Formats: sequence, structure tokens, C-alpha cells
Amino acid sequence: MRAIPLVFAFVSSFLIGESMVSEGYQPGDKATDFKLKSVDGKTYSMSDYKDAKGFIVVFTCNTCPFAIKYDDRVNALAKKYKSKGYVLLAINPNDPDVQPKDAYNLMQAKAKDKGFVFPYLVDEGQKIYPQYGATKTPHAFLLDKNLVVKYIGAIDDNSDDASAVKEKYLENAIAALESGNDPSPATTKAIGCSIKTNKKV
Repeated sequence: MRAIPLVFAFVSSFLIGESMVSEGYQPGDKATDFKLKSVDGKTYSMSDYKDAKGFIVVFTCNTCPFAIKYDDRVNALAKKYKSKGYVLLAINPNDPDVQPKDAYNLMQAKAKDKGFVFPYLVDEGQKIYPQYGATKTPHAFLLDKNLVVKYIGAIDDNSDDASAVKEKYLENAIAALESGNDPSPATTKAIGCSIKTNKKV
């Protein structure tokens, strides 16, 4: 009779462990800085930007149809908010062994083709996305100048059609930060593709 409770306890422990690993940051947490290679061959970290008012960290990739639909929107955000003191850093979290079209050389080609104005970084060894708790591409995180997480989730409310967007969640969060307020909502559900990994929890 003890077999069933023991099996249940084992499965429960496994699921709880999986949940804890994937949870990542919550609004109010302080993020750890990173140092990642970009498509220009240089490494970037948030500490490089001493005068930044905040950081927009977007986990994205070459291949996900949702991420592709946001390419131009992410580029426009980087251009718009650079003049306001916000730095956009895009990170590709996918394992190229699992998704070969997310290989570094193809990231370079895409960045050139799309005219990306932001560092397009590689999460080599897939060490950063679990810290953040990113689960999708795209998945956006807004940090203030002290690296405190202020917003997590979707960029806006329409992944299919940029012209039909009604709620610009990320931009609204930045506006709240500019006004000295906490964003509301501070979290939304990220819509996109799962991150491709060989790792087992």
C-alpha cells in the first residue's frame, strides 16, 4: 500500500523541481549581469552602459515564426528607446545542435539582412535564459538602471499583426518606469515558441 504514495511523492518532487528551475526572476528581483558574444564578435554586458536608464532584454531567435513577426517591432523599439536612455539587448537562447538554423553564422546573416541596431547575443551553454525564467521566443524583460526587474512577458497583445495591436505592454511598462511608477500589469503571458534545449531538468 505504500507504493502508490511513494511513487506520487517522487513524481511530485520531480514536478516541483522542474517548476522551481523554470521559475526564474519575478518583478522586484535584481537580475544578475551577463557577458555574452554578439553577432559583431564583441561581448556585451549591462555594465557596459553606465548611463543607461534601463534595459530591455528580449529572448528571441532566428527561427520561431512568432519571433520573426516581432523582428521589425523589436528593431523599432531599440531605435525609439535608445534616445530615451534604454538599451535593448536581444539574446538567442536556442541550442544550435537542436535547431541548426539558430547557429551563430546564421544569426550574423539575419542581423545584417534585417539591419538590427541592437546587440544580438548568443546564450552559449544556455546559462542565462534559465536565470531569467524565459520560456518562449520572444520573451521580454524590462529592468531599471539598477537591474531590478520591472516587467516580464509579451511585447504587445497581437503577435500576428503589428497594425492591430491594442495594448503595448512593454512600452506601457517603460512609460510607467519613466513616471516613477511600477508597471501594471507587471507580468503578461509570453506568446511564442518553446526554447530549444538538450538539457534535462
